[in-house]
Amino acid sequence: MSQVIFYLLNQRFVENEEQVPEQAQQVMYYSLAIGHHVGVIDCFKKLLVCDYASYQQFVESFAEGEAKRKFVGLIRFGEIMIDSSHVNLLAKALDDNRANFSAEHQQWASCLMDALAAIQQEPVMYIMVKRRDDK
Repeated sequence: MSQVIFYLLNQRFVENEEQVPEQAQQVMYYSLAIGHHVGVIDCFKKLLVCDYASYQQFVESFAEGEAKRKFVGLIRFGEIMIDSSHVNLLAKALDDNRANFSAEHQQWASCLMDALAAIQQEPVMYIMVKRRDDK
């Protein structure tokens, strides 16, 4: 059985905003963005676990466009990343498509909307979505 797992970057490398002087925040964000190259490790928590077939139905419910193309990326490549550059696009698509969602997909949409709002507040956060095939 295949699953789709949405992971949210949840490790904050700085405890709160007061710890970083405002002029240093951009340097911190840049350092975190390039962190894979300087040894920073991303820590994720599971945000959402869903059945792959149901994920495919979720994706098919969207109108053609960039948001659907983003979600189709998981089907095509086995993995996608959702970051601050995708927040407005995906939030609008989720909101516009609510009437087409099943009850289960409505719950997913609510969960994703909350995560997108968190990313908008903290742009260094992102969602990694992966397909996992159980053996």
